[in-house]
Amino acid sequence: MESALTARDRVGVQDFVLLENFTSEAAFIENLRKRFKENLIYTYIGSVLVSVNPYKDLEIYSRQHMERYRGVSFYEVSPHLYAIADNSYRSLRIERKDQCILISGESGAGKTEATKKILQYYAVTCPASDQVETVKDRLLQSNPVLEAFGNAKTLRNDNSSRFGKYMDVQFDYKGAPVGGHILNYLLEKSRVVHQNHGERNFHIFYQMLEGGEDDLLRRLGLEKNPQQYHYLVKGQCARVSSINDKNDWKVVRRALSVINFNDNEVEDLLSIVASVLHLGNVQFAANEQGNAQVTTENQIKYLARLLGVEGSVLREALIHKTIIAKGEELVSPLNLEQAAYARDALAKAVYGRTFSWLVNKINKSLAYKGAECPGCRSATVLGLLDIYGFEVFQHNSFEQFCINYCNEKLQQLFIELTLKSEQEEYESEGIAWEPVQYFNNKIICDLVEEKFKGIISILDEECLRPGDATDMTFLEKLEETVKNHPHFLTHKLADQKTRKSLGREEFRLLHYAGEVTYSVTGFLDKNNDLLFRNLKETMCSSENPIINNCFERTELTDKKRPETVATQFKNSLSKLMEILMSKEPSYIRCIKPNDAKQAGRFDEVLIRHQVKYLGLMENLRVRRAGFAYRRKYEIFLQRYKSLCSETWPTWEGRPHDGVAVLVKHLGYKQEEYKMGRTKIFIRFPKTLFATEDALEIRKQSLATKIQATWRGFYWRQKFLHMKHSAITIQSWWRGTQGRRKAAKKKWAVETIRRFIKGFIYRNYPRCSENEYFLDYVRYSFLMNLKRNLPKNVLDKSWPTPPPSLCELDQKVVASEMFKGKKDNYPQSVPRLFINTRLGTEEINPKVLQVLGNETIKYAVPVVKYDRKGYKARVRQLLLTQNAIFIVEEAKIKQRIDYANLTGISVSSLSDSLFVLHVRCEDNKQKGDVVLQSDHVIETLTKTAMSADKIDNVNVSQGSIKFTTGQGKEGIIDFTSGSELLIAKAKNGHLAVVAPRLNSR
Repeated sequence: MESALTARDRVGVQDFVLLENFTSEAAFIENLRKRFKENLIYTYIGSVLVSVNPYKDLEIYSRQHMERYRGVSFYEVSPHLYAIADNSYRSLRIERKDQCILISGESGAGKTEATKKILQYYAVTCPASDQVETVKDRLLQSNPVLEAFGNAKTLRNDNSSRFGKYMDVQFDYKGAPVGGHILNYLLEKSRVVHQNHGERNFHIFYQMLEGGEDDLLRRLGLEKNPQQYHYLVKGQCARVSSINDKNDWKVVRRALSVINFNDNEVEDLLSIVASVLHLGNVQFAANEQGNAQVTTENQIKYLARLLGVEGSVLREALIHKTIIAKGEELVSPLNLEQAAYARDALAKAVYGRTFSWLVNKINKSLAYKGAECPGCRSATVLGLLDIYGFEVFQHNSFEQFCINYCNEKLQQLFIELTLKSEQEEYESEGIAWEPVQYFNNKIICDLVEEKFKGIISILDEECLRPGDATDMTFLEKLEETVKNHPHFLTHKLADQKTRKSLGREEFRLLHYAGEVTYSVTGFLDKNNDLLFRNLKETMCSSENPIINNCFERTELTDKKRPETVATQFKNSLSKLMEILMSKEPSYIRCIKPNDAKQAGRFDEVLIRHQVKYLGLMENLRVRRAGFAYRRKYEIFLQRYKSLCSETWPTWEGRPHDGVAVLVKHLGYKQEEYKMGRTKIFIRFPKTLFATEDALEIRKQSLATKIQATWRGFYWRQKFLHMKHSAITIQSWWRGTQGRRKAAKKKWAVETIRRFIKGFIYRNYPRCSENEYFLDYVRYSFLMNLKRNLPKNVLDKSWPTPPPSLCELDQKVVASEMFKGKKDNYPQSVPRLFINTRLGTEEINPKVLQVLGNETIKYAVPVVKYDRKGYKARVRQLLLTQNAIFIVEEAKIKQRIDYANLTGISVSSLSDSLFVLHVRCEDNKQKGDVVLQSDHVIETLTKTAMSADKIDNVNVSQGSIKFTTGQGKEGIIDFTSGSELLIAKAKNGHLAVVAPRLNSR
């Protein structure tokens, strides 16, 4: 952290404790401004983090940033939210002591975002398992649900938390998050029925209307337009450009499933949300007697179905109230004002109790299931307190009174714990503790909460006493009871000058953070938070499981009056203080830089207001009452050892002794520092700044020397590198040449070997052993022919071709017979004609035995088509010196002597069918033979040449006639199509569809 001190003129100091003029509020704010302009939104006051909302995305929350702060000493890196989170986590793991992080600040300062960032940090950096991942997901997903039901758009913040939240995150012995628990404080229920201009109701209402499926809204009896609902239009800003309710709805629905809500629970919950909207639309009219009557029967029907109650019972409960007097129930009708009050009270009660049920439901899903093994220690806890900051508005009411009382309690705790922490550090280091003068706000806390004489006690007494108690009688009682208190003032008690700023219905409290004027209007109603008995009875009979759970029947029989809101809040705060006192605290103070939520805008007046209300100057003064700077000896020595020749470059002794030598060399005066057991304490920032400046000069001097040494070293290294590179290149080139020469020799050896092997196998059919040699012979003959062409066209003396080129003769014959006549001839040109398509091992031995001495010149598999039904049958066609044989496995089906072969017919299309025409005078012959061969050009060429029938090959167009024996004729019809098809047609002909080719 000290490394940033050299840039302090531009970016300020990272710790306000190092401010030279620490008592100046202007210097404090100027340091904030410098850092804010450089996007440095975090600054320390000792171990307290001050955070300024940038109102824009900063690239400082990535996984890489998390890793940078993970497991690193608090002051080794720049101030950050992650440093606080990691420091608390390491203390929890190492010391096994519960921790808490207290996050405070006014609406829009970034408290909720800070809480989410801390949870995300733990989700990424803590150990993980399947169970742990589930807990992490639920901890993170509880936020959007609670924000939907407990946050709203206000004038100061589009996502303002309208309740206080304390969350415990439980960690097992391995440091993994295994559970959690949430406490909620003082939900602003009045927002359900009323919003100031420019503000909205809770997010969930708008999210459901905007994002809810049509079927869901139909079941709930709702329309998408929020303007249709009285509880949503009072602020006159149902839609806000910066809020995407539709997307937020999807996030909330996913989050509900993650935190273990089933479909029925979601439906019941949304039914309650819808019922609040329908309640707001219930209207009344007065009858002749002035009593209220419900005029919107349709809303009652929806409410009855959604809340699971009788419609008639609910209607009556909204316009009557039940009073128990002398053990008897008396029912009296309500006037219009009372009925509207009853309706709104029911809406607030239903929503408020449902919110508490929701928190409990989330807690069940987060509940820690116990240690993995019986011997394991129970979980340690890290608490996160995200609670409203000090509030001062133009009009301050009961809610602001409770919120500011809460902040008084937290300030009291903060000062006590800060002083306690300071004193413990001094004592552990063996340094005398100097008492610190500070403002003890216990006097204000007592004014609010003292038994019998405090404001809350007086308010409760006025709420409970019989007779006509009003807000003004409460104020009068206050004036009578606490009129002499130095922090309390009313119009009646004030002097003539002060009365001008105080209304007759107002009182003023001088808080630790400044004066706040409260209007007593509505104090009694809001404190009582009464719900008529008959409305409670109706809700207790609800068939909606959530409502039934929220309204217990024991309330109806319990004769004890329920606690008032203020007393409940006071008791909750008392328990919260106990929780926080039992933990080791860390603090984050959030500041909003402007009211317009604009990035880069620094409103000095607004920030001075918050610095005052957050008690930051008081905190700084307490922290600076002793020593401004303290560091462990090892860290201090490591940083500044270069300033003394005795400690540079290494110190072999104890760090304590090395620091003593160092500060003596630097000329520290006795009053400027103290030496503790493990740390050095420096009283004045200027002493540290002078040391830091000397270090910067020393660095520059060392840098000059290092640069000179480095240049010599660099050029020598460069020369050695170039020499090494030259040797490497030479070596590589010699290796390349050697490999090329070896490859060439290897190629020559393989070529000679193949040539010799080919020569040995030259008289064998073409195979892998002789193909290279045969191709070479062919190439040599053709090249020689090219060089020695005949002198004129009449010269017929052609050189004799080698045996391997006999196939060339066949190609020439094929060209004469089929070129330009048959469509599939071009495809046969690049393919070699081979000696045979069937090896002797593929011909049945019995057939070879029958053939005897007749040598097979060519064999190929064919398909024969019967002369009558044209049934296809697999056969083999064998050519010998004298005849053609049609063979079926081991049996010769037909022998056709070449003398009896009168001709061969084939179509001009791309099919592979052909007909062998045979003399019918021969009784042994059954007629012409219809065959199909996949190598038709090769087969016909070899057949024609073997039988010496080259001139008898007929390429026909359209159809071919053939004899079937006994003087009968058959016809084959040829047509073009997309694919080959051979079948008997209805006219008795054999129909052949030949596939079309791209080119002939």
